[in-house]
Amino acid sequence: MAALAQWCVRHRLVAFLLWLLVLGGTAGAAALTGSTYSNDYDVSGTESGRATRLLEDGFPGLGGDSDTVVWHTGSGTVRAADVEQTMTRTLERIADLPAVASVTSPYDDQGAARISRDGRTAYATVVFEERAEDIDRGAALAVVDLAKSAETDGLQVELGGSAIALTESSGGHLAEIVGVVVAAVVLFLAFGSLAASLLPIVTALVGVGTAYAGIVLLGHAMTVADFAPMLGMLVGLGVGIDYALFIVTRHRRGLKRGLPVAEAAENAVATTGRAVVFAGATVCIALLGMLILRLNFLNGVAIAASLTVVLTVAASVTLLPALLSFIGPRALSRRERRRLAEHGPEPELPTGFAARWSAFVERHPKLLGTLALVVVTVLALPTAGLRLGTSDQGNGPASATTRQAYDLLADGFGAGVNGPLTLVTHVDGAEDRLALDNLDATLRSTEGVASVTPVTYSAGGDTAYLTVVPESAPQSQRTSEFVDRLRAEVLPRAEAGTSLDVQVGGVTAGYDDFAEVIVGKLPLFVGVVVGLGCVLLLLAFRSVGIPLKAAVMNVAAVAGAFGVVVAVFQWGWGSELLGLGRAGPIEPFLPVIMVSVLFGLSMDYQVFLVSRMYEEWLETGDNRRAVRVGLAETSRVINSAAVIMISVFLAFVLSGDRVIAMFGIALAAAVALDAFVLRTLLVPALMHLLGGANWWLPRWLDRRLPRISIEPPETRAAHEKLAQVVEDLELDKERQPDVRDTTG
Repeated sequence: MAALAQWCVRHRLVAFLLWLLVLGGTAGAAALTGSTYSNDYDVSGTESGRATRLLEDGFPGLGGDSDTVVWHTGSGTVRAADVEQTMTRTLERIADLPAVASVTSPYDDQGAARISRDGRTAYATVVFEERAEDIDRGAALAVVDLAKSAETDGLQVELGGSAIALTESSGGHLAEIVGVVVAAVVLFLAFGSLAASLLPIVTALVGVGTAYAGIVLLGHAMTVADFAPMLGMLVGLGVGIDYALFIVTRHRRGLKRGLPVAEAAENAVATTGRAVVFAGATVCIALLGMLILRLNFLNGVAIAASLTVVLTVAASVTLLPALLSFIGPRALSRRERRRLAEHGPEPELPTGFAARWSAFVERHPKLLGTLALVVVTVLALPTAGLRLGTSDQGNGPASATTRQAYDLLADGFGAGVNGPLTLVTHVDGAEDRLALDNLDATLRSTEGVASVTPVTYSAGGDTAYLTVVPESAPQSQRTSEFVDRLRAEVLPRAEAGTSLDVQVGGVTAGYDDFAEVIVGKLPLFVGVVVGLGCVLLLLAFRSVGIPLKAAVMNVAAVAGAFGVVVAVFQWGWGSELLGLGRAGPIEPFLPVIMVSVLFGLSMDYQVFLVSRMYEEWLETGDNRRAVRVGLAETSRVINSAAVIMISVFLAFVLSGDRVIAMFGIALAAAVALDAFVLRTLLVPALMHLLGGANWWLPRWLDRRLPRISIEPPETRAAHEKLAQVVEDLELDKERQPDVRDTTG
């Protein structure tokens, strides 16, 4: 690391230009190729996946995205001559658009079912040529504009569907701008130097910008979800600014000790830069743990987010030292530079609230540890009620046209019309056809069914499907139970004695199958991520207790974050007030992605806090002093970093995307809990209570473990020397009091 930092400082202009070249090259390539994101939740082997493939093979014309145009009259009915004339003309114009394959009007001969019983609401189905992820936003916007042009004072027109959702405003880049501005303010308050406060922002933006363009290119090589770039930006801005903050803080300490600019920058990267690389590695390991689930949808998310973290770490240890050498002593504020010139270098000792808090924790570890446990437990309680399911357009903001179309359809035709189930099967002969006709009648009399469409056969007659509209909403627990009852009871009876094998598909069935696969693999996933994280910490700190405590703390942070998400999004506490729509279940993929990201971010603070304690322990062998000094010297920068990260994450609530808002709130809650409760309260309290046992490692294991460490070589030498002294005194351990736990 020292050699890398030295090269970047000596060739600062080259390092800066290389990063600009990489950023410009990837951005240019991304602009030329465009994006090809895909939200493909299909999981091979599930029943809903088989239903989708059967439908695509038997009915190729149904492959395009199907959306709806809904209209509602304030007075009179939709059958009124003026309304019918206006909407018929509008639908004909929509049908003439090049991206539209067909439009089914309620005013056709078979369209009576598309007009509500009270005659005040009707809807038409618009089928596009392509699937939603392949539809150009402009093509969907043309449909919206034509439909909305039919609105009058007495006629409300709204649109729903996946393609229509592409047209809804997402808040642009407001979230990123707000997050960056708040971070800049916090950095300026912490440093008192405008130049120093801007460097972490510039470094993070270069790294994240390069990664954002890289994710666009990645979408051409593999399945990448449409929210992956925003997720990568959210994580990248948070960790990128924080990593740069830690390095700049160490650089400023070097300047205050009288080191030349170049030496201070090199020393900062050689010491804190190691911790940054190590922390980034833990985040990437946690993210790449999603690959063991073998789900295409999550593979793209994992690699995209990991790419962002790798590039932000790279920018922090290469671009940042070059920029630090550019600004020279201006990394210090004017007052700090004046004091340095007048009084010379002075040792920087922890003072103020940080020192008092550290001493307070040392005096009351049991009380504060118990208080922290109570806070974590209360926040984690809602996690027990977590329900995975379909969060659809009915959960969107009340002002969105997709939400209003959803509500109009639910009021006029019943909640289930927004999420019909599709039953698909191969057909072999007249006996199967007769059984399907009987199934049609059976379904109409089944509890929970609102309506059933007639059986539709493919051109060759070997595939058939019918659509079942449940009485309950797609995201309702009743609908999930109805799907289970169809699969376990109703359909097996209908298939008896025939060659039919009816597969249940549709939105609710697909999400339920996806959730079942995720939940089934979650224990393995969590075990692998936690295990790898513990191994890394074991190698870094050569202690059994440190990684075990870290694992417990990380699980606690994840549980607390999930509790907040459940309360806000599933229970609806303040969701409408925040513009996040009405309450609903949590998306099935969210737990896996959140566990990866939260576990990685939790490791960051563990590394930065304990690494400073470890340095002190290696130098003195005094656990109480190590914990007290480590907490006093790192708590201020950790808290500043936490405020920045929380601000960035909460700013993404403004994105207008429900999934990204979930990530933002979850990550903000986790970081707040981690920084202000776990790492600066519970962890030091436990370490005081455990004493020298914190650093215990069996000698046989110590001899066999490879030597990889986040501290510089001179500190490793001190470690080896201390280990030898401890081993020499092992025989006298029972006869001499242990003075290492006394206050230093």
